[in-house]
Amino acid sequence: MISNMNKYAFMVYHKDYEDFLAQLRDLGVVHVQEVRSTSENTDLQLLLTQRKRIDQVMRDFKKLNDKKDNPELAFARKITKQEGLDLLRTIEELQERRQQLVSTLATLEKEIDYMKIWGDFSYAEVNHLKKAGYKVTFFSTPVSRFEPEWIDAYNAIEINNIQSVSYFITITPEDMVIDIDAERPKMPDMGLSELEANYKQKEDQIEVINKELQDRAVNDYNTLVELDKILQDEYNLSNVKIQTEAQADDKLMVLEGWVPTEQASAMETAVEQGGYYYQPLPVEEGDRIPIQLKNNKFSKLYEPITKMFALPKYTEFDPTPFFAPFFMLFFGLCFGDGGYGLIMFLVCTYFKTKVKPDYKPYLTLFQLFGLSAVVIGILTGSFFGVSLIEVPAFESIKDYFLSTDNLMTLSIILGLVQIVFGKIVAAFQTKAQRGVKHSVASFAWVFVIVALLCAFGLPVLDIHLPETVIIVFYGIAVLGLLVALLYNSPGKNIFMNVGSGLWTTYNTASGLLGDTLSYIRLFAIGLTGSILGGVFNSLAIDMTEGLSIIPRAIFMTLILVFGHSLNFALCTISALVHPLRLTFVEYYKNAEFQGGGKEYTPFKKV
Repeated sequence: MISNMNKYAFMVYHKDYEDFLAQLRDLGVVHVQEVRSTSENTDLQLLLTQRKRIDQVMRDFKKLNDKKDNPELAFARKITKQEGLDLLRTIEELQERRQQLVSTLATLEKEIDYMKIWGDFSYAEVNHLKKAGYKVTFFSTPVSRFEPEWIDAYNAIEINNIQSVSYFITITPEDMVIDIDAERPKMPDMGLSELEANYKQKEDQIEVINKELQDRAVNDYNTLVELDKILQDEYNLSNVKIQTEAQADDKLMVLEGWVPTEQASAMETAVEQGGYYYQPLPVEEGDRIPIQLKNNKFSKLYEPITKMFALPKYTEFDPTPFFAPFFMLFFGLCFGDGGYGLIMFLVCTYFKTKVKPDYKPYLTLFQLFGLSAVVIGILTGSFFGVSLIEVPAFESIKDYFLSTDNLMTLSIILGLVQIVFGKIVAAFQTKAQRGVKHSVASFAWVFVIVALLCAFGLPVLDIHLPETVIIVFYGIAVLGLLVALLYNSPGKNIFMNVGSGLWTTYNTASGLLGDTLSYIRLFAIGLTGSILGGVFNSLAIDMTEGLSIIPRAIFMTLILVFGHSLNFALCTISALVHPLRLTFVEYYKNAEFQGGGKEYTPFKKV
């Protein structure tokens, strides 16, 4: 559900405003109403840039720390903002210097590889020849184009012959014009020995910088975290000041904000005790009210999924508790194997004792997903790709397993249930937003769909109803259709209602068919994972059939571990992606979810 919000205006004398903001930040419950854009404010953009720099350095440090085995990070040092920025600049300079050295190494490596063609010579000897009036010129040409007369005419000396390319030099008087049709390569400034020495020197410098960065990753990581908090607090405070309106010749500071209703009373008491004035304001149409989701322990686990798409508007229903049970069930159907589900549950249970508290809800969510997969896998008779129906020990209960036909029917039924449920949610949402008369047509469509599903769907499932009951369902459907056609736009004439109703009828009928077909993938994806698991089991048995016991056990283990690991990964991806699609496309469309809400972010100290 969405927490109710109260709107307030705070009016404070300008000399007391800093103290008031400090108290407001300590309270940490007021979401400041944004009346001005921050994109053109230079100071705020500078703070954002500085925080991005910190974030990048912290990412780099985290990678360095992850390479170590649980490094003990030093506690954060107390620093000022300027000291922190100086620290950040020092680290960035080290990183930049390392990057320059890495680039230089790449260049040196190419030059060394090229100079190995010419051999190890000293440019000092070349310079001695130059002083004596001779010049040394370097050439390369295909072997087929090398002219023997160059040897006598220009003292050509072949140095190397690699891949049909001749590398040679000429030693000629300084003033001699060399008429040779060959490429004159650009030579490095140093000889091979000097290049290799330079390369080693740069490697040593990089090693020194890497060591310093590794030390700083341990010693300064938490200090950078504190610096980021300092900048974030400064940003929040500056932003609040920007959103403040100065009135009465800049003597009166006016700030508007939102407070959750359940915390409003405590906030009012604290502000009154501070001697400041506040005024409750009516919520106006067009106000962008911040959204705070408030759900029970089960539904709260699914809030990150809601936020992946969009937060609801304040006037909408929170979709989280409505899709959460379906999502867990759909994951189990797509995962398709009880053994894989058991592994997921056990792995998440283990890591819950190792990770930070912030990550535990995600692991709890995947524990539930794993349990769902275990239950569905047992019902469908799939456990690590083994079909339990074919196991002699389960012969007496094989009739209780879901067959592929049962599973496909179940997928369609679940899809229809969620679609109808979404339409019911949409009807109640319209009733809450616009009143009863505007929701009549929505409820009518629910009765039409349910009645027709009962009249035509139940006999397909071998549930035969008395003729009288069937007629009653037809009557409900006809009556609901008449209401949907004639009263879908209250206040408009009958022709507008009929035209709009016919268009809605077409969209509903076609949409219902298309949406229902999407749910068949639940059956297909789950069946695919189960079949692939069985395929890897068969491969492990058939491919090692002719081997003796020990080699066969080794190769079977390798095939099973690789195959089931790959299948586990594919099943996990499929079991996440398709339920997301069913939620964000099929369910959200039928529930008429709009989204676009802004998250409640109270002004408080980090």
